[in-house]
Amino acid sequence: MIVAVPKETFPGEKRIALNSQTVPALTKAGLEVIVEAGAGEGANIKDADFEAQGARVEPDRHRLLSQADIVLMVRGPGSDPDFPAADLDALKEGATLIAFLEPLAEPVIMKELAARKLTVFSMELMPRTTRAQSMDALSSMATIAGYKAVLAAADASPKLFPMFMTAAGTITPARVFVLGAGVAGLQAIATARRLGAVVEAFDIRPAVKEEVESLGAKFVQLELEAEEAQDSGGYATAQSEDFYRRQQELMAERIKNSDVVITTAAVPGKKSPVLISEEVVAGMRTGSVIIDLAAEKGGNCAVTKAGEKIVHQGVIVIGPVNLSAEVPVHASQMYAKNISTFLLHMIKEGKLDLDMEDEITKGAMVAHGGQLLHEAVLSALEKEE
Repeated sequence: MIVAVPKETFPGEKRIALNSQTVPALTKAGLEVIVEAGAGEGANIKDADFEAQGARVEPDRHRLLSQADIVLMVRGPGSDPDFPAADLDALKEGATLIAFLEPLAEPVIMKELAARKLTVFSMELMPRTTRAQSMDALSSMATIAGYKAVLAAADASPKLFPMFMTAAGTITPARVFVLGAGVAGLQAIATARRLGAVVEAFDIRPAVKEEVESLGAKFVQLELEAEEAQDSGGYATAQSEDFYRRQQELMAERIKNSDVVITTAAVPGKKSPVLISEEVVAGMRTGSVIIDLAAEKGGNCAVTKAGEKIVHQGVIVIGPVNLSAEVPVHASQMYAKNISTFLLHMIKEGKLDLDMEDEITKGAMVAHGGQLLHEAVLSALEKEE
């Protein structure tokens, strides 16, 4: 079977679905790996590096896609709103596509992929179980985003993060408040602590309190009664408007007293909840910084502009998008490990062997045999139609 790795088309995307080090495991499993010429340039991987590991380099994109049995990408249709129609037209019936696809946000596009009789797997739908941990690309990319968010905050802040005792006096440490203690939030906490900041964190899931405290941060407890805080897959669930309003009110004072606020609250397939109102931003000290990691889905801060750095009434608000692509070497390394491990999980004797009862295969599968199969995607499609 031919595994094709095309060059990413999303603007600014420097990652690649496979790096050269992951090729030998695939060829050993009986697969032929073909990479589009120049696909690894953004991640500092040369065509010669792929060839040295047993892959073939193909300069013609159409030829690459038309012969592919399996296509591996970072951003596929759905995740890339301007995904080239010519690329889809080039794929043969029955080909398998594995990528980030935003299936819950773009169910209509998923229906179109199913109509083309493609077998489609979405990396966002990977179950958060122990068995699937090495395949969890969302967590890998969130780790990078949490790290980069703190560096961006430290760069933008007019204050130093650590405490300094100098002949010129003592510099008090910066106060950092992290909203959301998922993978990105925990990495942000760890990074801010390493830089010497005093860190507090809040999450609607009380179960993460121990993890927050193990990283040296204080877990903020609010008098809030959340409904089911996470689904069976370990992802955060949406709460009521009244819950978010009450949460805003209770957090307002802590936010106003923070030098840096990092927000990470996202709900798969839905607009990000607004946790910081414009009024609260106006009450923050001049020079305070907000890094909104949910900017791509609307933002946790009411004044966030996705992809921009703005100053709102003296407060610096940054809405980064696609942060992982800013660290393309290690992001590609991590993603390549995730996606290749997932692919090898389904390969038997050089062929794709789909066990429809396996929780990992079934959990990540969007479409097969001309049908949409994932229940959550079908539910999202019903709401769209």
